[in-house]
Amino acid sequence: MKKPIFWEKAKRYLTKKDKKLAAIIKKYPSGFLFTKSDPFYTLARSIVGQQISVKAAESVWLKFEAKLKKVTPNNVCKIHFQSLKACGLSRQKVLYLRELSKAFIEKKITPKKWKNFSDEEIINELIQVKGIGRWTAEMFLIFNLCRPDIFPVDDIGMIKGICNCYNLKYPLKKENAIKMSMRWKPYRSVATWYFWKSLDPIPVEY
Repeated sequence: MKKPIFWEKAKRYLTKKDKKLAAIIKKYPSGFLFTKSDPFYTLARSIVGQQISVKAAESVWLKFEAKLKKVTPNNVCKIHFQSLKACGLSRQKVLYLRELSKAFIEKKITPKKWKNFSDEEIINELIQVKGIGRWTAEMFLIFNLCRPDIFPVDDIGMIKGICNCYNLKYPLKKENAIKMSMRWKPYRSVATWYFWKSLDPIPVEY
C-alpha cells in the first residue's frame, strides 16, 4: 500500500490551518488513503456502498466478492441475477452493477484517458452510466485516482464528522459545508478522510 505523494504535505498544511481538524489528524498518525488500482473494482464497490453504512457495505461486498471469485465486468454479467441479490444487493443495485459492467465491456468508460482530465471532466463522463451519480464518481476520484481536492458534500458520514468536530447541528446545509471546506483546499480529500476516520477507526475504502 503506497501513501499518496501529497499525504504528508497535506497533513502539515491542514494541521496548520485548522486546530480542530489537527486534533483528529494527531489522533490517527499512521493511517492514510490508499488506492485500489482497478477502476472497475472501485466503481463496483462504490455502487454497493450507496446509501448504506460502511459496516453494512463491507458485509455485502465480502459476500459479493466471494460469490464472484474475481470482480470483473464479465463475471458480473455472467452470474445469475438472484445470486447477486442473495449477497444482500437490492434489485436496483444489481441492475446498476450490470450497467457498469456493460459500460466497461463496451468501452464507454475508458480510464486510461483520465490521466489528463480534470476532476469535473471525469465526473461528467462517469455520471453518464446509470447508477453512477456524483457521490459515486467522487468516491472514485478519492479512492482510485487519489485526487487530493474532492469534497463529497452529499456524503452523510463526512457531514456527521464535520458536525461532531465543530459542535454543529446535524445536518449541515450544503452551502455551509462547501463554504467551510474552502479552508481545507487544496486537500479536501484528505480532510474528508479524517472526518470519516473520526467516526469509524476502520478505514473507509472502495
